[in-house]
Amino acid sequence: MALLAFREANDLGLDWPEYNGNAARSHYSEASQISAENVSQLKVAWTYASGGADTVFHRTQMQCNPIVIDGILYGVSANTQAFALDATTGKELWKTNVSETEGTTSRGVSYWSEGTEKTIFFGAGKWLYAVDAVSGKLRSSFGEKGRINLKTGIERPTADDYVVSNTPNAIFEDKIIVGTRVSESESALLGDIRAYDVRTGKRIWTFRTIPEAGEMGAASWPAKARQNIGGANAWAGMALDRQRGILYAPTGSAAFDFYGGNRKGDNLFANCLLALDVRTGKRLWHYQLVRHDIWDRDVPAPPNLVTVVQNGKKIDAVAQITKQGYIFVFDRVSGKPLFPIENRAFTFDAVAGEFPSKTQPIPLKPTYFARQSFTEKDLNSFVADRDSLVALIRKARTGSAYIPIGKDMTIFFPGTDGGGQWGGAATDPQGVMYVPSKEIPVYTSLVSRKQESNAKTTTGKQLYRQYCSACHGEDRRGNHDGSYPSLLTVSKRLSEDAVKNLITKGRAMMPSFVHLSAAENKAIVDFLFQKQQDIQVASSQKGVIPYQHTGYNRWYDRNGYPISAPPWGTLTATDLNTGERLWQVPLGEYPELTAKGIAPTGTDNYGGPLVTGSGLLFIAATRDERLRAFDKKTGKILWQTQLPAAGYASPSTYVVNGKQYVVIACGGGKLKTKSGDKYVAFALP
Repeated sequence: MALLAFREANDLGLDWPEYNGNAARSHYSEASQISAENVSQLKVAWTYASGGADTVFHRTQMQCNPIVIDGILYGVSANTQAFALDATTGKELWKTNVSETEGTTSRGVSYWSEGTEKTIFFGAGKWLYAVDAVSGKLRSSFGEKGRINLKTGIERPTADDYVVSNTPNAIFEDKIIVGTRVSESESALLGDIRAYDVRTGKRIWTFRTIPEAGEMGAASWPAKARQNIGGANAWAGMALDRQRGILYAPTGSAAFDFYGGNRKGDNLFANCLLALDVRTGKRLWHYQLVRHDIWDRDVPAPPNLVTVVQNGKKIDAVAQITKQGYIFVFDRVSGKPLFPIENRAFTFDAVAGEFPSKTQPIPLKPTYFARQSFTEKDLNSFVADRDSLVALIRKARTGSAYIPIGKDMTIFFPGTDGGGQWGGAATDPQGVMYVPSKEIPVYTSLVSRKQESNAKTTTGKQLYRQYCSACHGEDRRGNHDGSYPSLLTVSKRLSEDAVKNLITKGRAMMPSFVHLSAAENKAIVDFLFQKQQDIQVASSQKGVIPYQHTGYNRWYDRNGYPISAPPWGTLTATDLNTGERLWQVPLGEYPELTAKGIAPTGTDNYGGPLVTGSGLLFIAATRDERLRAFDKKTGKILWQTQLPAAGYASPSTYVVNGKQYVVIACGGGKLKTKSGDKYVAFALP
């Protein structure tokens, strides 16, 4: 009970003790020293170089939302080492030196304390580490000398080895509840949610997101689903109602993301918001947000716990944003929707062997925060090569949500990563939600892989096409926004041994392909280095998926601008009491377009907002490498500053010795922006 009282006190106080500020994941602080009247006076208070920025691939990222407790800031570096700083000066107190990080992109740490025991937990590679919060040394009593292997318990036949826990986990009493990221291919591990003892690392309970035979939800899968299918994992983070002992866990798609002929049915508990008894792991209620997902529409962010007023009555609610631009709002205890949800029929044809759900749940309120369709009428007014784009769009499958991917071009709008994305939304005590979003079309298609999936032999070119082309392109040129680098000149940047090591261990957003044989690994490297491309090697793969998709192709014109009409990135305020939009403004700009007299367009963005008790909203997230402060009532920009690298992360705020700070991780590394390793804190002079 002492721990519970401590955490609740910090939820209301001026520390930033948990991921996104508190267990409600509200991104909110009562701190109010920095206000609309003085925000223009903000100056850099300190800068910390965390180490590890990648200058080879330009791909390291820091997505960390640092926590601050009792004047100490805890975060994760660009090369995935946890650290502690004096929160007033940025002076390093300690930093870990763990070796098996496998390039994980971390979103932060979790903190537990009781008496003199204080522990930091963070995920790196397949491990969950426990670190003494005072000394920075591993806690030898936890698991295997300070860490537990997260693969243990989620294995299945023919699965790969890729598992990471890169989003901070939820802490309740003496438990840490863990969700993981797994592969998105047919070889994915299981996506079970698990609770462990914070002292020993012993597993306490497991919730099976793909049920065993006889369990609730099993009828929505084929027989032996847990042996043959992976994913449905809780990667995005979880919210926690500590007073009631309820955990709210959003889940992702079943793997493979874009074809589900091998998993006929609605596929519970994939793409769900789950409410679990946090002490036992037992299901209390659930709502499935996408049925039989074949669009990579996994839930992208933790839900927000918020109190709203309807018909004069206060209701404790849980609100969940989606990649599609929807907001679902439920009674926190019963799971009853607080606004109407329509089961809307969708009857588009699908590829042979696919069985889409005939209906999908569409909330009629709150107002969507992203546009819902893209056709040739939605091209931007200054797009390059308009005629050729119009011709392509007219042949494509587009104009609606939930169109199954075909062999012809299929257009997603919003794109496969939102709409809403992992940065999530903020909510304030008045029941208003603030959510960043993006509106850039993505196109893809399905191609047959029947000759490759069960062949006895394979080549490096075939293996590259199967495992690498979806991200790096069949032509090895990478993708348009630079999220996945070109491999055409990889031989000038890395040695063959370094690439072999990357294939085995993975790095950042690239999963591990340790399940490939040494011969297959070498064949891919030989293909990338343009040598012995047609040598046949024994195939270790036993694929059952007859298709693969042709990549996450974010659609930019030859001048580097999204082809859709602006805004390309937005910030939206929605009243969750009424479901009505309050305002929406562009988030970010292309300075060269602004200089030409084009109104700010917004940009692609990654990261969440911070809302304070003085009515300010801080957010970085944009590719123009700025941190901005908005008036939360109007959406007006009150202050902005240039960062050393883009802040693709969510800012934190805290007060120490009466002084309020705002801090942001400046990691860059996406959207063709440079990588960085600095944390920058701002305060009033």
